[in-house]
Amino acid sequence: MDAAQALRELTEISSQIEAACLFDSDGAEIASTLRDEDAARRFVEAARALLAEALSLPREADAGPLAQLEAATLEGSVFVVIDGDRAVAAATKPEPTVGLVFYDLKSCLRALATEGSGDGRPRPKPRKREAASESAA
Repeated sequence: MDAAQALRELTEISSQIEAACLFDSDGAEIASTLRDEDAARRFVEAARALLAEALSLPREADAGPLAQLEAATLEGSVFVVIDGDRAVAAATKPEPTVGLVFYDLKSCLRALATEGSGDGRPRPKPRKREAASESAA
């Protein structure tokens, strides 16, 4: 799945998301739902500034790397989810369902990561057959 399609699907499944941008670790925009190129660039810059601030805060040694963040205001929220060298940022309406927005953003990144090999949805792992049942067959 290409980046533009991943964002289209994201905004189709999540009515809370008003705008979203995919970008790489260098801040280069990969895709955006914003029609104005300058607005997309400013949105990515703001998301990267939020990430930089979050990364500068003291963290527990065993906390692991930053994977997601939310900045909430009375007008709405900004979410950022990081996966490797890609990130997705989204702006929402006020008081979004936080867990659902994070899930949808992670699904978007998974879909992008599985480009050409599926829809990005999690799949159960195949079961290993028991040794006893194999020897009985």
